[in-house]
Amino acid sequence: QKPILLQGHERSITQIKYNREGDLLFTVAKDPIVNVGYSVNGERLGTYNGDTGAVWCVDADWDTRHVLTGSADNSCRLWDCETGKQLALVKTSSAVRTCGFDFGGNIIMFSTDKQMGYQCFVSFFDLRDPSQIENNEPYMKIPCSDSKITSAVWGPLGEFIIAGHENGELNQFSAKSGEQLSNIKEHTKQINDIQTSRDMTMFITASKDNTAKLFDCTSLEHLKTFRTERPVNSAALSPIFDHVVLGGGQEAMDVTTTSTRIGKFEARFFHLAFEEEFGRVKGHFGPINSVAFHPDGKSYSSGGEDGYVRIHYFDPQYFEFEFEA
Repeated sequence: QKPILLQGHERSITQIKYNREGDLLFTVAKDPIVNVGYSVNGERLGTYNGDTGAVWCVDADWDTRHVLTGSADNSCRLWDCETGKQLALVKTSSAVRTCGFDFGGNIIMFSTDKQMGYQCFVSFFDLRDPSQIENNEPYMKIPCSDSKITSAVWGPLGEFIIAGHENGELNQFSAKSGEQLSNIKEHTKQINDIQTSRDMTMFITASKDNTAKLFDCTSLEHLKTFRTERPVNSAALSPIFDHVVLGGGQEAMDVTTTSTRIGKFEARFFHLAFEEEFGRVKGHFGPINSVAFHPDGKSYSSGGEDGYVRIHYFDPQYFEFEFEA
């Protein structure tokens, strides 16, 4: 089946995100453009204009009213999803690497990079208190002096966040007190991406150490490991099957020195329980930087270093194969 190709960016894709219903797909890249389109046919709905640097992260709240973006221009911005109007701007001291709404959509968190002499922080703002945004005063700020946060997601019920670090560590931070609830180190290199399962009981990490790993959200117990022979940039869990999709490839700087076949830019599918690879999907002309399953599990999207987003709908055989298996 031919994928739907989205050509809304001039630079490499940094993150793609479906809203909760899955009818919209948000894409951000190393250009200042934030795009939103229909996931069913790839038609572009519009852009959120205002960022002036590479946009590292994007998130939509549970009822798709607001969109959050974090950018290398040292800002985190809140947008009205429907009109594209910028509702709030939070200035930071360094680039915003990861951001997200809590389950109710009232609290936002974002992490800033350790750069230009500034420390890495996770900041929490309550959108119900407009003075926090106006005065640029988060209700809580957690410093991360050891190793910068490279990816973070909210845990179930918004009680804590799970943060992945440059040195391969995983931390749980309480969203109420800011204290570190637990800390483990299962990866040997940087964690590039964290995504939770649909019911938020598990999450999967993608790392530069050529593996993706599955963990329990609450206990951080390590459950499964999916091994490849190249850095994994992104990993996602199917909402309906025991399937995992991984996207990755070589470091971007090494890409030109090898042929596309050796570069291994396919999306790779693994069985969640057996940790075995059962399929690959070719297409991108460079490493895949972000993958995401549609909330109904019938399609998935991938965004690559080549600046393209590809929406793949699964063949009917895919569903038959799973039920037979």
